[in-house]
Amino acid sequence: MGTEIRRTQLKRGAVAFWHAVFQSFSFVAPAGDVAILLLGTAAFALGATPLAVLLAWLIYGLWIIVPYEFSKYIVNAGSYYAYSAKSSGPLGVMALWYWMLENLTGPAFGVLGLAGFLYLISPAVTHIPYIWIAFALIIWAYGAVLSYLGIKPSLSYVMYTGFAEALFLFISALIIIAMLGSKNTWVVWTPAPLKWTWAPVFFGTIFSVLDFTGLGTATTISEEVRDPRRIIRWALITAWILSGLALIIPAYALTVGWGVNQMSTYATSPDPGLIVYMKYLGLAGWTLLVAFTINSYFSYMVAKFNAVSRIWFSSARDGLWFRKLGLDKVHGRFRTPSRSILLFATLILIINIVTGLIMGPTNGGVWLLTFAGLGIIAVHIVANSALTIYSHRQGMLRKEWLKHGLIPTVASVLGAIVFFYSVYPLPSYPYNIAVIASFVWIIIGVILAIYYWRKRPDILANAGLSYE
Repeated sequence: MGTEIRRTQLKRGAVAFWHAVFQSFSFVAPAGDVAILLLGTAAFALGATPLAVLLAWLIYGLWIIVPYEFSKYIVNAGSYYAYSAKSSGPLGVMALWYWMLENLTGPAFGVLGLAGFLYLISPAVTHIPYIWIAFALIIWAYGAVLSYLGIKPSLSYVMYTGFAEALFLFISALIIIAMLGSKNTWVVWTPAPLKWTWAPVFFGTIFSVLDFTGLGTATTISEEVRDPRRIIRWALITAWILSGLALIIPAYALTVGWGVNQMSTYATSPDPGLIVYMKYLGLAGWTLLVAFTINSYFSYMVAKFNAVSRIWFSSARDGLWFRKLGLDKVHGRFRTPSRSILLFATLILIINIVTGLIMGPTNGGVWLLTFAGLGIIAVHIVANSALTIYSHRQGMLRKEWLKHGLIPTVASVLGAIVFFYSVYPLPSYPYNIAVIASFVWIIIGVILAIYYWRKRPDILANAGLSYE
């Protein structure tokens, strides 16, 4: 396709197929989703929570088409940023800026989420002043250190634990469903529990989209995977299927197990996921869910550091704003983007500690994740458009009109619908602040794109090349 190839500074061929699968899967952190993110979904979608999760999974399935297709042609740790930049320089700037919004707020899932989870399972801990900061520091440091030490050791850990986690969530959910017997119902797959009002379903889908955020991040380690043009795309599909099995089925089991008409109490109850598991699976099921949830937070942080550090490194290598901070360098021994890891670690620690002090770890986490949800939707809309433009410029669009034209367009429209229903009407305080601030961030991204297009076309000309 005429794509220029350069030599990567990262460790070529260090990892293989299953490492890539679980880079994506661990970023999703399904057990942790069951513990906290389904709370956000349930608060809005109520008895239609499984529908919101299913819609998010399907939307993400359409979004996965973009990295699946791009990974055939471009090998770049910058992932959606690099793909968008190669298609059209200004789109790359927008993708990077919007992804930064998710990069900086999404880690609240791990940093604050673990503390919130431990508070819920052990209320006595809440009486110890600021103990959540210790929990936050532990998981933050764990993710940073393991990612810093190399791609293979970090992904070997998440690969083995991730497989066990997926198996447990799927099998345990099936057992609960079997125990429910005549209580099983199809009504949760419709807006009927919400009197056929779609707006709450779509806002719940915002949080459910967060459940699947990161499925495309296998692309961020493409420069370090063996045979990346073949392996990455199949790793994406495998991770998407695994995440569906690990989240959609449990979402149904938890909703019906709690009670479809009682879901208004789900999000306000002390860790309802664990309550349902204790009710149907006893202490053994409860203990296993706790263990896998804690591990899920740790695996997520490792995958998060892996992905974000490589995105920032890639953009710095291309000459964008991170270049001025020296983020285009890799560690001499570990061959990791160490400077990116250190900057990312510093920024998210400040953001999460300050937010946690003001709002508390649980409320602060959900608030920050509102930014992350809107940011990642914006990234995907940009990347979807980029695939169509890239295909047209490479002379492929007429032949690949379905995968490169129609599907990305439909995916963008669905993302725009979810985005619209999250900003109008504005949600209640403090989520309205997050929505307004996210909208301002998006406008700034457009301004930055225009600046680089008009003032720095030299930088954009070589952005998004393949590095192998």
